[in-house]
Amino acid sequence: MLSIQYLGLALLAATGAVAITNQAEKPQLNVETTYGCYNNKGDLVTQGTNIYNSKGGCATETCKPLNYTVAATMGGNECYCGFNYPSKKNKIDDSECDIPCVGYPLLEACGGIMKWTVYNTGLTLAVVAVDEAAPTAVGSGSDAESTKPAPTAAQTTVLVTPPPKEEKSTNTGAVAGGVVVGVLAVASVIGGILFYLRRKRNREIEEEHHRNAVNSFTGKTPSITDSRLDPVMAQRRMSDGSIADNHDYSRKILRVTNA
Repeated sequence: MLSIQYLGLALLAATGAVAITNQAEKPQLNVETTYGCYNNKGDLVTQGTNIYNSKGGCATETCKPLNYTVAATMGGNECYCGFNYPSKKNKIDDSECDIPCVGYPLLEACGGIMKWTVYNTGLTLAVVAVDEAAPTAVGSGSDAESTKPAPTAAQTTVLVTPPPKEEKSTNTGAVAGGVVVGVLAVASVIGGILFYLRRKRNREIEEEHHRNAVNSFTGKTPSITDSRLDPVMAQRRMSDGSIADNHDYSRKILRVTNA
């Protein structure tokens, strides 16, 4: 069973009718209008083929929902979308685009062999030819193509970004631990010094006692180092006023008193 588009083409062939060519129109907002026939598509991007291809099927149903401002048909069943018209130098007579649209073959033509019928989708009137457009990105979404020219040597600017400053962080626990360790170290040193001096003093006292004991055994006068001892008193066995050792106090003494 033949599809609708081929039935239309067969009807045209049988009747000898000529496909209607689309005449250029003045663009209008919110209305798809024919802009002209071109032998070059410019920067328009193909959207594939459509068995219902027509002016409305390509411009209104395919390109406009994707926010494209320009649409084009070619070969009867191919649809293209973009943001700029093809270059004016590639514009040809409207009669060159004479292949019937497969979706509307009796009333509309959709380009020719390597010729494009170009439309304004009605989103905006501010549309220019591709060679008049500023060098910006063309297309949007996944179909976007960048046409930005490479910067010249005079336009190239090298931006040097300084490395990020490292934030100084203070570890309070580490500082406190360091202080404690330092205090303990100082205390240990002081304690060691005091222990050494005490041991040294005790050793001197023991040596002095040892010398005195030896001198007493040999009959030598012990050396007196303590300033509180009197050398004279050291030679005496008793102090002044003490009981004499040569007196016998055990015998009773009779004394005569006048009654």
